[in-house]
Amino acid sequence: MEISDVNERPLVLVAEDDDSNFRLIDAIIGKKCEIKWAKTGQAMVDLFHANRDRTAAMLMDIKMPVMTGLEATAQIRKEDKTTPIIVQTAYAFNTDRESAMTAGATEVLVKPITLGTLRTCINRYLPDVKW
Repeated sequence: MEISDVNERPLVLVAEDDDSNFRLIDAIIGKKCEIKWAKTGQAMVDLFHANRDRTAAMLMDIKMPVMTGLEATAQIRKEDKTTPIIVQTAYAFNTDRESAMTAGATEVLVKPITLGTLRTCINRYLPDVKW
């Protein structure tokens, strides 16, 4: 099955408080994935609750207002053990990666996010998406 119209595109929830970072993510995957945007960690948890049955994957920035991305990831993982949560961070330290994985991240991407890196990562978890 080819993913072509809006109703067939996989839903990716994006937690990103920076408008330009969100626009970049949208430009990279927005034509093939439906995207819903949360600007705080708490808004991401709420967005997940509202779209739990349709969510194919999540992109989670670590440094988020109200509730951090790690706190939001841990909270979502209490309810959903399988949906991929791809954590994004500007920090490339091993401790940041370990903290993200401990919180329940499926994978950690280091910013700046590139077209190739993000598409390769999305394809790992959503193989039906064709670029």
